[in-house]
Amino acid sequence: MQAWTLPHSTKADNLETLLPLAQKVAETLKARGEAIAIGESAGGGLVSAALIAQPGASAFFLGGTVIYTPQAGRAIRDRTTLNLKGLEPLTPAFAQELADGYRRQMQCDWTTSEMGAAGPAGSPYGPKPGTAVVAVSGPVSDARLVETGMDNRIDNMRAFGKAQLELLLECMAEADG
Repeated sequence: MQAWTLPHSTKADNLETLLPLAQKVAETLKARGEAIAIGESAGGGLVSAALIAQPGASAFFLGGTVIYTPQAGRAIRDRTTLNLKGLEPLTPAFAQELADGYRRQMQCDWTTSEMGAAGPAGSPYGPKPGTAVVAVSGPVSDARLVETGMDNRIDNMRAFGKAQLELLLECMAEADG
């Protein structure tokens, strides 16, 4: 029997690199009795997958969306929970409004949002590949710009997911006081 080995360049550990962060999030949410919903775009669902991989995920994970195109965003998002007028896409303010609106829509304790350009091309909104914005909405909210300087799609997807989970953990820690 011959073993199957993935070429090194495929970075097969995409999800595995997010699991330790997702475990911390899961433990915190379960201990608090809180729930979360995840909004993703260029990250492709890696954060949702990392959270669902945690034992007892049904106790804290309400759901997630991967909205990859403006057409999908118009079809899936409840526009009554959003106020995007005058906000530029791929900015922290835009991502924060997406997270805040998603939280209102899902009626949960925490939400995140992410949108970006994983590569190899840049975003139709202008930013170069490796650029994303991530946001958290909850008792403590924050948003930030992520720039990897890379055009490798898989590496960027993983970096965007890591940034999303790290920001969530920072906000959760700050909520603890």
